[in-house]
Amino acid sequence: MNDGGQRRYGPLGKALVIIPTYNEVENIRPIVSRVRSAVPQADILIADDNSPDGTGKVADELVAQDDKVHVLHRKGKEGLGAAYLAGFAWGIEHGFGVLVEMDADGSHQPEELPRLLTALKGADLVLGSRWVPGGRVVNWPKHRQFLSRGGSTYSRLLLGVPIRDVTGGFRAFRAETLQGLGLTEVASQGYCFQVDLARRAVAAGYHVVEVPITFVERELGDSKMSRDIVVEALWRVTAWGVGDRANRLLGRKRP
Repeated sequence: MNDGGQRRYGPLGKALVIIPTYNEVENIRPIVSRVRSAVPQADILIADDNSPDGTGKVADELVAQDDKVHVLHRKGKEGLGAAYLAGFAWGIEHGFGVLVEMDADGSHQPEELPRLLTALKGADLVLGSRWVPGGRVVNWPKHRQFLSRGGSTYSRLLLGVPIRDVTGGFRAFRAETLQGLGLTEVASQGYCFQVDLARRAVAAGYHVVEVPITFVERELGDSKMSRDIVVEALWRVTAWGVGDRANRLLGRKRP
């Protein structure tokens, strides 16, 4: 498929949906079931950070029942970014051509996965976006909406990335896109990880597409959002933005 007459995209290859978990014992069975129904051809990798609530044990049971489900048991809670990086490495090592990020708590609707995968046929990276026309959030308090919109706007303007939902975590990558992002240099965690990958994709010249999604607040379990995550995102984005401007003034290439 052509990208504006500039590039011809190859076939997508096998898809792997990566679902990081930490204390998601109530959510993991239903979300895996919904993913399997929505995209039966895709595999699922549960990246569990040694959840004390038994999520890892449930993941093992799901693996035993379905050869399309896999689990990556990690030593402990190391953050969203580390879990995804481990999942990406596992997926690329096992020959998957598409790597998808998706939350375990039901906020990302598996039924919208086919839309992301269809868009990826003509893109390097597809973002499920809450803040483009057609996107929306359900059951979110006003302060969370303000924080998310504000964070995306701040990141977009400071970093100069033409993406409306820079912090969103429902994404589909081509494997070769991830391999071109310099993942060994990524140290960001939490939701800042999503901003980091988005800015790297734009800087590398990849074609990034946003498709509207409906984001639904979790019904079970506890949110992983914390003050530390917000603070990390704020200082990292600010540092990246200031660094980019300094590099442009000095005629240096963007890192």
